[in-house]
Amino acid sequence: LVWLLVLSLAWLGPALGGEDKDEEVIEEEEKEKKEDEVLSDEIKEEDNVLVLHEHNFARALSEHQLLLVEFYAPWCGHCQQLAPAFAQAATELRNESSPARLGKVDATAQTALATEFGITSYPTLKLFRDGNRTHPLAYTGRMDSQGIVRWMQRRAGPSATLLQDTDTIAAFVSSQDLVVVGFFKDLKGEAAQTFFEVAAEMVDMTFGVAEAAELFQAYGLSADTVCLFKKFDERQTNFPVDPARGLDMAELTRLLRIHSLQLVMEFTNETSSQIFNAKIPHHMLLFLNKSSPEQLSLRDSFKAAAGGFRGEVLFVVVDVTGHGADVLPFFGMTAADAPTLRLVKMENNRKYQMEQDDFSDSAIRTFIQAVLDGKVKPHLLSAEPPEDWNTRPVKVLVGKTFEQVAFDETKNVFVKFYAPWCPHCQAMAAAWEELAERYKDREDIVIAEMDSTANELENITIRGYPTLHYFPAGPGRKMVEYKSTRDVETFSKFLENGGTLPEEPSVSDVREQPPCPRQSPAPAGGGDGPCRT
Repeated sequence: LVWLLVLSLAWLGPALGGEDKDEEVIEEEEKEKKEDEVLSDEIKEEDNVLVLHEHNFARALSEHQLLLVEFYAPWCGHCQQLAPAFAQAATELRNESSPARLGKVDATAQTALATEFGITSYPTLKLFRDGNRTHPLAYTGRMDSQGIVRWMQRRAGPSATLLQDTDTIAAFVSSQDLVVVGFFKDLKGEAAQTFFEVAAEMVDMTFGVAEAAELFQAYGLSADTVCLFKKFDERQTNFPVDPARGLDMAELTRLLRIHSLQLVMEFTNETSSQIFNAKIPHHMLLFLNKSSPEQLSLRDSFKAAAGGFRGEVLFVVVDVTGHGADVLPFFGMTAADAPTLRLVKMENNRKYQMEQDDFSDSAIRTFIQAVLDGKVKPHLLSAEPPEDWNTRPVKVLVGKTFEQVAFDETKNVFVKFYAPWCPHCQAMAAAWEELAERYKDREDIVIAEMDSTANELENITIRGYPTLHYFPAGPGRKMVEYKSTRDVETFSKFLENGGTLPEEPSVSDVREQPPCPRQSPAPAGGGDGPCRT
């Protein structure tokens, strides 16, 4: 009877729910297994990138001398774009048996690590050296595989090559178009250490270092000096180390950036990043047609004017029929306007036009100095107003009509400054139209917009898109920047309350993405800023 009962239960088990119970047990076991995996300090890899979390992070630091960690969010578009390059860099470093490794942390899941390392945007890359987790170094290189590899290689090995004799240094100097050599009597001194730090950061240049007295003598030096050797313009530029102040990292970096550029640059796809990364405050541009021998000859006087402004003004030749054709709309120009000269103040994109037809070096120098002294007014772009600009619910403003509309003392004017290519502007376009429809019959309220890529204003600088400004009625030239959420109801509350919000939302409640940055003719990066937490 007992055996019969056992067999009966075994037979009837599935019908009584035994099979479901077994599945539940299996699911529970799998869940526990996954939890055990997360709690384990085992380090798994994806495409040679270490997958890190709070339970294996310490182990990763202890096992790898140099560890570059990307803190990312799965939903972040910038992180998704970086992923293939990051994986490729990880593979290259591993294949060359480098002590440097790459890892990644999902900062949205590993909140303890994100908090510990102050992660506020994605992706954020930090370098951990020798297991030290208290002072990670922020990544400062390019966001591509080659940039990541070179940045890590500089930190894995010596950042500068030791040059010990005249033959070695001569071969080093002639090996490339541009090299940097630091001459230091004490390679362990403060100045030399600063030089090594600069070399580690400036991965796009090749650095050497010399200590031998015979090498000082061979290059006409008597004290610590950083020398920039070039195969163009002046062949050797010396930056002596100040005995009292020593060597300043930021200043040396700036000087090397400035003097590594040719005295006159040609604007091409290859040079555009150099031109903008140099951070020279003014750019003097000669627009010409390279197919015209007459216009090409203008380069001589242009170069003759450049020498006295190095570091303050960068001289650039722009071929209106080549790569430069793409930047002509930024200046409101066409190829037919060449030859012509423009000076751009990079801080605010103000443009200054040299009116006279004199292209002599003395005329160019006089014009530049007048701009630097504040004696020349900027040349402001303005489109022509559309015929129906005032009949639509959204009034269309241009540079020529802005003043009379925005500063009308009888109107409260709410203006959207936008760029046609900006995705954030496109996303809020419908809401702006709806707002205008709501207030089209109000005599005291004007809803307007201005394309800031085709129109410029003397006293208002637009740094990102969209930018919203409110100009209240009444005397004075008052302006209020709107910084809240971009929806019709919030806009309406703002207007009904006279240009303020009754209850401003807290920062954490505002879900708008950062504005699109205003673009220079050929931005080094472009696109949106990093994704915010």
